[in-house]
Amino acid sequence: MTTAHHLVIQAPGLDHNLAEHAAALASAQGAQRINATAVRLLDVEHDTDTRRQIRDWCATRSLDFAFIPAGRSLASCRILAMDMDSTLINIECIDEIAALSGRGDQVKSITEAAMRGEIKDFSDSLTRRVALLEGVPASILERIYEERLRLNAGAENLLAGARAAGLKTLLVSGGFTFFTERLQERLGLDETHANTLEIIDGKLTGRVLGDILDGAAKARHLLALAARLEAERHQVIAMGDGANDLLMMEHAAFSVAWRAKPVVRAQAAYALDHAGLDGVLNWFEGN
Repeated sequence: MTTAHHLVIQAPGLDHNLAEHAAALASAQGAQRINATAVRLLDVEHDTDTRRQIRDWCATRSLDFAFIPAGRSLASCRILAMDMDSTLINIECIDEIAALSGRGDQVKSITEAAMRGEIKDFSDSLTRRVALLEGVPASILERIYEERLRLNAGAENLLAGARAAGLKTLLVSGGFTFFTERLQERLGLDETHANTLEIIDGKLTGRVLGDILDGAAKARHLLALAARLEAERHQVIAMGDGANDLLMMEHAAFSVAWRAKPVVRAQAAYALDHAGLDGVLNWFEGN
């Protein structure tokens, strides 16, 4: 028996006419207004042609969409795993460190190539970028956290909703522990992992301590948490924006590309290009 699916359409400017048009395209059997920015279309067609038609139609109207098995509640999931830079937060921390120290262009070009998947070895790209930061005062890290780092839209609502539904939250980052540790305390995250910058005499040495946390390590941390919780793939939400998030996202039925690079959007099951991070909450029923 084929599982019934609902279709969630959302965007800041969602209006009634757009919802009605989407319902007709997907042959929906009904509609539920979730909130001012989202609607759930009930018992829709979800064959390949319909999915492609909805995808293309939404793309031209700046709408996010998600086909979700009917009856799924957020509480049926166990884990919310997230990348940090440009996913949970609005910046790439290493680019900001470089910019404040006058080395921005050199570092940013490597960052962008790595995120697009053009540099396949993340460890190599991070080593090269961090080496360019040798001699930078460590006090810059605090300035970035206080002055430039902001949570992306919907972050706090998403985490609060996940916590209320009993999910464990995991932040895994190719960035730095200076930032993940502060975010863990600030947001009540259950578990965080990142890279540690070596600091001697108040300055960055241009080296990372220990093994570099790359895409494979992100996946290992997610799998370890899933094993401890006895969580299966259909109980995992994983969100990211760059190529080094893909290995982690492979282990989540709800793999979410957040404002992502094309290589990530092409492989993720879902994407949020317009709604906030808390758009994930609209996919689930009974929250």
